[in-house]
Amino acid sequence: MVEQTGKSHSPVGRENVSDLHLETDFGAIRSRLHESDGDAAVLWVFGAGGGLGGPAGGVYERLANQFQPLNVTSLQLDYRRPGYLADCVRDVHAGIDFLKSLGKTRIVLVGHSFGGAVVIESGISSDAVIAVAALSSQTVGAENVSELSPKPLLLIHGTDDEILPYSCSVYLYKHALEPKEIILYEGCLHGLDQCRDELDRAMTSWLTEVFEIER
Repeated sequence: MVEQTGKSHSPVGRENVSDLHLETDFGAIRSRLHESDGDAAVLWVFGAGGGLGGPAGGVYERLANQFQPLNVTSLQLDYRRPGYLADCVRDVHAGIDFLKSLGKTRIVLVGHSFGGAVVIESGISSDAVIAVAALSSQTVGAENVSELSPKPLLLIHGTDDEILPYSCSVYLYKHALEPKEIILYEGCLHGLDQCRDELDRAMTSWLTEVFEIER
């Protein structure tokens, strides 16, 4: 069972944005909810260190704010046990269940680094997930990527990644089935700071297409 507790206004100062804890049978999960109408939602997770906000100076926060007026809810999750794949996948499933309790039936998962494997594995096993994006992803834990199809997969990586080489995303792309897309940013490091604007545009375009939002 997933319950929402500890609701409060987010420091970003927007309406319908809340810092909260999801109380589950296996512990509380710190999260941030950008709530909106409609049945669409994005669930965002970070890397092996956990946390909120996302890479590239907070791309999760930026896009959550951007898509909220377009009737897309966002839920950022901070893992209970960062770096432990099975536990983190369990956290994501708890987040999915919470979003479903809010009436969200079209859910996109986005993860960075270690979180790329988390969202790929989670997306395979959830019928509510309609698409997955993995940024600077690792391959460990994502070996079953072919099973994600027919859900769309977006892979983004920097060619100068100093933590996980871009060959990781190339490997995942090679083994994934359609529909799939890969974007490689020249000179961009693991945190994707050097390609922040390009990343925002690419993610905006992809999410708009996945959710079939009229431009």
